[in-house]
Amino acid sequence: MRKFIAVLIFASAFAIPATPQNIQHTGNFSGTVIQRVSSDYLLYLPDEYSEASRELWPLVVFLHGSGERGNDLEKVKVNGPPKLVQEGRDFPFILLSPQCPQKQDFDTETVFSLIEHIVKEYKVDTDRIYVTGLSMGGWATWDLAMAHPDYFAAIAPICGRVNRNYPERAAEIKDLPVWVFHGAMDDIVPILDAARMVNALKNAGSSVKFTIYPTTGHDAWTETYNNPEFYDWLLKQKK
Repeated sequence: MRKFIAVLIFASAFAIPATPQNIQHTGNFSGTVIQRVSSDYLLYLPDEYSEASRELWPLVVFLHGSGERGNDLEKVKVNGPPKLVQEGRDFPFILLSPQCPQKQDFDTETVFSLIEHIVKEYKVDTDRIYVTGLSMGGWATWDLAMAHPDYFAAIAPICGRVNRNYPERAAEIKDLPVWVFHGAMDDIVPILDAARMVNALKNAGSSVKFTIYPTTGHDAWTETYNNPEFYDWLLKQKK
């Protein structure tokens, strides 16, 4: 049975602008705050990956659902590509699977900082970095794309919520290849948000793909991640 090559903890820091603050006395401050972040994650490397080679590899970032939050990385293996790796599946890409802390949602800049760390440490083709996620991770997939619209080669959110103002900003990612998946019978994350975002992207000129499973509830990910056509499409996308 295939194992992940790494079960690691990442720690880094990034700068964020400080907003002016007025406290009791007249005055304000603006500057830069260094925010330190950390994340547990799983990392899978293909068998053919070699530090001695010049070959660069695609990077797929997988973001799990709310049920896999915490500090036990075994939970991350219960769905999606990490589950398939654990079952022995070979993938022709590097797979990064961060874990979201308990009682939190994925923090966009923490995940992005982790991605940048992996790009620096491993042989990643920066023209072929992809993000996909399910449920809470699908929501975070949209967040990453909107925060860094020129960074990724494609995204594939599955049964994820969409922030209310994103359809208004759809033009910001109109050139990004997007494939959205949702179950028509989903009673946890209704399909309406996804449909609105897809329509907004189409109106902005995007070639977005939208797959609706007519008899499926919230679990739109099992069929998606088991489908070889999904990976074929994903890996064909390039910046």
